[in-house]
Amino acid sequence: MPPHNGEHTGARIARARKGRRLTQRELAALSHVSYSTLTKVEQGALPASPSVIGALARALSVSVAELNGQPYFEELRQDQFDGLIQPIREALNVYDLGPDPDITPRPVQELEAHADRLCALVRATHIKQAAAGLPGLIGEATTAAHTTGSERSWRLLASAYRTAYDVTTKLSCPDLGMVALDRMGWAAEHASDPVLGAIRQYLRGVAYLRAGDYRTGRRLVRLGMSTLELADPSRVRDVATGQLHLGSAVLAGRGKDEATAAEHLDEARRIAESTGPAENVHWLSFGPVNVEVHRVSVLAELGQYAKAVRAAEKAEIPDGWIPSRLAHHYAEVAQALMWTGRTEAAFRNLQLARKVAPQQTRYHAMVRETYAGLVSAKRRIAGTFHNYGAWLGM
Repeated sequence: MPPHNGEHTGARIARARKGRRLTQRELAALSHVSYSTLTKVEQGALPASPSVIGALARALSVSVAELNGQPYFEELRQDQFDGLIQPIREALNVYDLGPDPDITPRPVQELEAHADRLCALVRATHIKQAAAGLPGLIGEATTAAHTTGSERSWRLLASAYRTAYDVTTKLSCPDLGMVALDRMGWAAEHASDPVLGAIRQYLRGVAYLRAGDYRTGRRLVRLGMSTLELADPSRVRDVATGQLHLGSAVLAGRGKDEATAAEHLDEARRIAESTGPAENVHWLSFGPVNVEVHRVSVLAELGQYAKAVRAAEKAEIPDGWIPSRLAHHYAEVAQALMWTGRTEAAFRNLQLARKVAPQQTRYHAMVRETYAGLVSAKRRIAGTFHNYGAWLGM
């Protein structure tokens, strides 16, 4: 079923339901989503939260991406991203063919510096630049790893695959992102690096969270924790452990397990107090600020939107903090504000997300769903508000 990006999510849910020959009451019973919520979502009168979309996707045996309308093909073409995705796919596909005879890789230290530059571009949300440089780096890193067989080269390749995951996920191509994570795991095994292996499981857990499969997500993060036990004690291991606790907290929140979510947040906060700001360690963005940002995420996942807004107001985010994380935070705050009836404030946060990270924000499913909810709530659409929707392609 191809995406229909002109539709709102509720319309895609209705189309998928009718394709399964289910009534609204039957789908509500299968998904454990209330009949009232389902009817309002399908009508576009109520935005679908991530947990509702996940429950309906499981009941309909379709992907969350399909209900969200991803990938956003028309916007990808307009932004000239569509021509950048296929080279990444091709670079991921040749992982096991050995050295490419037509490639002479640069020294590993130069490739590592190149990989770090691409990671920095992704964090700054210069996604087009990162996507353009990624296939060449993967090609060189693949040949270097197969040629030298050194753990350092395999770590480099794992890092390149991780960047491929970041880029393709931000461009609303989750299936390709999962391929990149499979490649990352393969390279991490060759590198004998338990920290990289654990980070890969964490990223898989986040991917399953987005896909609405929280049980598998929790299993993956637990596996990541077990993998970290094989690593030598270090600040790097502590940072990875803290980030996995944050992932566990969000997964528990999505599963409405408030007590477990609080335990993981507390442990992450304790670790962050020890490590201090560690945003550049494996580009995980970990540190005290990220713990507070995740606290907002968890409260929103629990449906405690007023508390999420208050937590966001208390969070002290320094100037120049990571654009990719900050834009996502603004999107989550916007959704919480919308659910508390503060539509003007919600739209201001959507505008802030666009200002901080326009390329990422345009392809952010939560931004689109929140905007659709604001359209329904506002009824009268001012010029600036209408222009934002046109920019999203909605």
